[in-house]
Amino acid sequence: MPGLLFGGDYNPEQWPEEVWAEDVRLMAEAGVTMVTVAVFAWSRLEPRPGEHDFAWLDRVLDLLHAHGVAADLATATATPPPWLVRDHPSVMPVTADGVRLEFGSRQGYCPSSPVYREHAVRLARTMATRYGRHPALRMWHVGNEYADHTLECFCEESARHFRRWLAARHGSVEALNAAWGTSCWGQHYTDFEQVAPPRRAPGPVNPGQLLDWRRFCSDALLELFEAERDVLREVTPRVPVTTNFMSILHGLDYWKWAEAEDVVSDDAYPDPADPSSHVAVALSYDLMRSLKRRPWLLLESAPSAVSWREVNVPKPPGVMRLHSLQAVARGSDGAMFFQWRQARYGPEKFHSALLPHGGERTRGWRETLRLGRDLRALAEVAGSHSPGEVALLLDWESWWGLEAPESMPSNRLRLKELMLAWYAPLHARGILVDLAPPGRDLSGYRVVIAPNLYLCTEETAKELARFAGQLVVGPFSGVVDARDQVHPGGAPGPLCELLGVAVEEFWPLPDGRVQRTTLGAARTWAEWIRLEGAEPVARYEGGDLDGRPAITRRGEVTYLSCLLDDVTPVLDDVLTRAGVAGLDVPPGVEAVRRGGHLFLLNHTTEPRRVALPWPGFDLLTRKPMRDHVELPARDAVVLRIEGSRGRTK
Repeated sequence: MPGLLFGGDYNPEQWPEEVWAEDVRLMAEAGVTMVTVAVFAWSRLEPRPGEHDFAWLDRVLDLLHAHGVAADLATATATPPPWLVRDHPSVMPVTADGVRLEFGSRQGYCPSSPVYREHAVRLARTMATRYGRHPALRMWHVGNEYADHTLECFCEESARHFRRWLAARHGSVEALNAAWGTSCWGQHYTDFEQVAPPRRAPGPVNPGQLLDWRRFCSDALLELFEAERDVLREVTPRVPVTTNFMSILHGLDYWKWAEAEDVVSDDAYPDPADPSSHVAVALSYDLMRSLKRRPWLLLESAPSAVSWREVNVPKPPGVMRLHSLQAVARGSDGAMFFQWRQARYGPEKFHSALLPHGGERTRGWRETLRLGRDLRALAEVAGSHSPGEVALLLDWESWWGLEAPESMPSNRLRLKELMLAWYAPLHARGILVDLAPPGRDLSGYRVVIAPNLYLCTEETAKELARFAGQLVVGPFSGVVDARDQVHPGGAPGPLCELLGVAVEEFWPLPDGRVQRTTLGAARTWAEWIRLEGAEPVARYEGGDLDGRPAITRRGEVTYLSCLLDDVTPVLDDVLTRAGVAGLDVPPGVEAVRRGGHLFLLNHTTEPRRVALPWPGFDLLTRKPMRDHVELPARDAVVLRIEGSRGRTK
């Protein structure tokens, strides 16, 4: 499909059929190009076992196609129907306390349930066979927001699945014992049948077991997705398959998931009440762009207020447009929303929509029309891609280990916060950032930052040692191996030679405690380190660590043994050494280069004067611009850079 996509979730089954004609008329007026259909429609498509009712969906798809609207067609398996749950109660998930959850919400299934999987795959095949050649079909949508409500299940079926997964990973129960260190607290197993999920226990659960459980839960849900995907690829090999991610979600390893799908798509809901939310969501957008290193699609966002926060603040005028253009700036080939028409009943009846309760006379509808026009004006941006000069390392397995619920030196180390501490000043400078997993070729970057690598293997350490640019490593890194066992000799383990330091003792700081350094204040975390080839860049001042090295450098590698309130002094030095220059923009203005276009987004409530690094042509106002631009509050400029051909692949 040419240009940028625009639309949202469409749930015609919630409305009488006479409303559908008005829907498609207004979609055409707004410039909607694609809608997501049938996400939660299983109970309507298969009201009884093996009995299907597709007539209504046939009419919906025909109507959409007749009005030039394409379909991101769901396999409808996001929520099993009541008859499946009542006929097979074991389909529903069980909590760690042994409570089986009840039907009445969504995503009510055990990821390991063979019954759910069998019926879901059967429905996916039926959908593909029936609609694979329908002219409205542009993409398959499998499941919905995996791990939003159901990440894990602790039932006996899950236990059997977990044991099979462990046997495949470790090979023998002896290897499992070695990996989990079961000689601690008398947990030695003699048979895989003795192993259970980490259900509620009298005390802390084995950390090795917890880490494997996190791996298993991500893999178990991925198996569900792949089972449906394989059927769709078999029956409709030319139709791309996606499932909607949930930004930077702790529970699922999106590096592995992205490999399994054709198109990366994401759901993003920045909080209008948080003036800095555009920075955190930009980080998640950069992840989506980095997963396959090509354009992605914002598949869900909120036109205004959501319905699931304690206080659901609406988006002020212009913010829906601004947030959508931000996603496009960072690689999305469109802006899609939840949902098209605002519901009258159910848990999401107060969630905003492109077409609000009040209809065409509302502010929301006027903003929908404006965004549709703007996305059409930006059609030439679609398909373009720009790589970053700086990479942030993100390793899900290390994240899972770092944020284990118990038995850690401090439970205050949160990976997203560690990443944002580095990302925010890069974002403010207009420096495009990629995210990268361990094992990815880093040679194209000038700077690589690892905010934390709690879990670090010998292979990862060797990859980092081969990197020729500026490398920054944050605290509590190189602590454990892939089994969550402390490296011989302690931290930083295999990073010791590269960093030129040894960590003698972790020194977590209690809440409210400030540890001064010569480069600023540190909180939450510090370390007593010993120099083994590195030079001190900053030292601790005062307290028990007074005079000891806090930040070090060895060659092109910088190590921080603490969490600075502001990493800017370290970052500025690293960027200067690497020759990475950002864009000079006022605070609150986001500058993003995408291919041959420069996006300038004013997230503040005041106008901003922005000097232009290049002259260009604003695609939104259709005016040439040179030298500078007066950017109104919550407004944007999208420049086709002069001399650019408009697209960088």
